[in-house]
This record gives sequence, C-alpha cells and structure tokens, in this order.
Amino acid sequence: MEWQNRGVVVGVVVAKSLRESLGSMSLEVTTQDSSALTEAQLEEMLTIEGSFGLEQFQKAQQDWVLCTLARLDGKLHGVTFSTLERIGGTPCVLLGLMTIKRTAKRDSILKGLMGEAYHRALMAFPDEDVVVGSRFPSADGMEAFKSLTDIIPRFEHRADGEARAWGKRLARRFKVDATYDEKSFTVASGGQSGFLDHVSLKPEKISDEITSLFKGVNAKKGGVLIVHGWTMAESLVKLGARS
Repeated sequence: MEWQNRGVVVGVVVAKSLRESLGSMSLEVTTQDSSALTEAQLEEMLTIEGSFGLEQFQKAQQDWVLCTLARLDGKLHGVTFSTLERIGGTPCVLLGLMTIKRTAKRDSILKGLMGEAYHRALMAFPDEDVVVGSRFPSADGMEAFKSLTDIIPRFEHRADGEARAWGKRLARRFKVDATYDEKSFTVASGGQSGFLDHVSLKPEKISDEITSLFKGVNAKKGGVLIVHGWTMAESLVKLGARS
C-alpha cells in the first residue's frame, strides 16, 4: 500500500482544540474520531446548508479518520473530514471534505478549521515539511491554501514529474483517478464525493491567475481540481500554534 494511515485520532470524546472571541461571538473548534460521530451530529451538519447531503457526510465518516467541528455560540458553522498520514513516507494532511455555512463570519470559520488542521499536523509531524491536499470545484475555496507554498497547480507554472506524481497519488487517494488528467490536475467527472466547499465573501478579489486554473473544471459534471501545497516545518510551527 502506498499510503500509511497514521491513525492519529483524539479518542471517542470531543477534545477542546481552539477557542477565540469574534466580537461578541465565541468560536470553538473541536476534533474527534470520525467513527465516534452520532447520527444526531451527522444530521446537525445539514444545518450548514452547503453542498453536501446526509449520504455524503455518512460516506466521509467512513472514509476519513478525523472530524473537526466549528461552532459559533454553540451553533455549527463548519465541518472538516480529514486524515493525517504518510504517502510514500511524506507527511500529509488530506482534507477529504470541508463545508462552511454561508454567513458573514465564514472567513473566520475557514481560518479556524485550517488552523486546527495545521495544529494536528504539527502534533503528528513535528520538525517535518508537510503536504496539504484537497479537491476544489471552484476558485473560492483556494482561500484555504493561502498560507501554503509551492502550490500545484499554479498560474504559468509547468509542473515537473514529481509534482505530477503527487497529483496522481492524491487522485488515487481521493478515489477519483478514473477520470483524472495528470497534465491539468483536473478530474473530469465523479470527483465530488467530497471537496473544499467554501464561497468567498469577496469573489471580486479572487485573482485572474487563480480563476484561470479552473477553466477546464466542469463542476456540473462533478469535476474538480486537485490541489496540493507545502508547509515547511518552520512555517507549520506558526500556523499550528494555539492562539
């Protein structure tokens, strides 16, 4: 097997991971073992009213080790299903499914979910460079990767053989390699069992360079772009720090 699941979980009880104040509101981000999710929790995820239904949340529960929940004043505003593992020996954070409620606070929710992912990576892979990968049907979600370096694909960059190999590895890991094109990093169809579901508060500020990456993505047919980037060990210390 090419990848090795680290089995990095926090047990069956939700563990406090992040608390911060957003004006008069309180953000709490917690992570738990996906297998310990209850039916009530899965149904609560529907209140986010994003791109996913109950069947997709149930599938994500089976496919991914960790589930991170972000709440504002006790109400669910964001969910991530993810795993920490090594692919070919390289530490990876794989974001299998993320969805964020479309409110004025959604940028803070995205920041909280990504901060928790970085913290878990720091705890699992101290002093190592880490690959972060996910699927994107549109340019909006790329805001989640703004802290990463050497993002692939990127504008006017010709990916080398190793970068294309990473795309293939991730497509296979996400189980969408049947219609994957290694030159464009796109999945033609059937790629939306999970992806990073975020709608930008300021779509007008999304650069043409980023938007151009999605010209070949047919989201209506289930197409996605597979994107990965790196966080160097020294950067991960800052990104994963508890505030």
